[in-house]
Amino acid sequence: MHRRTLLKCALPLVVAAATGLTAQPALAETVSDLEARARKALNRLTTEVPAARALANDAKAILVFPRITRVGLVFGGQHGEGVLFRNGHASDYYYSILGASWGLQAGAQQFGYAMFLMTDEAIDSLSSASGMEIGVGPTVVVVDQGAAANLTTTTARSDIYAFAFSQRGLMAGLGLQGNRIAKVPRR
Repeated sequence: MHRRTLLKCALPLVVAAATGLTAQPALAETVSDLEARARKALNRLTTEVPAARALANDAKAILVFPRITRVGLVFGGQHGEGVLFRNGHASDYYYSILGASWGLQAGAQQFGYAMFLMTDEAIDSLSSASGMEIGVGPTVVVVDQGAAANLTTTTARSDIYAFAFSQRGLMAGLGLQGNRIAKVPRR
């Protein structure tokens, strides 16, 4: 392998190690551990953020990634595993989010991510064989603290509302990013 290519691949790992974020296994210890962490993260989010609680009552499904790890130095990536809840029950699949980015960026962070799927179209897109690419298909609105204060179920008109929570670490930059969410059968 060419030295420059090796350096580009190794830099995100060095950044993660330098910032103190621990590498997580590619698959949660067990699916039940993942489900327990996802349920705990969702309960905490809906307790602390009234808009999330209101959306949870009307959502057709909620996809929760309790921990996503993102690292980057010019080239970057992120990965996490999550659970889809419908009517309070976990689905028969777990979900994986993978992302890649390129641009002026440096750092590493971990965070949770919850997606409130409000329409059948959003669920169909997520359930397709190829998975869902963020930014293609259903409309995704990322809710920040300021917008969350004014969001109610009567003003919610998008297919998906997403909340990031429990951020740790620091990631700064400007660049192009793509994310894909795919379902993975339980073992």
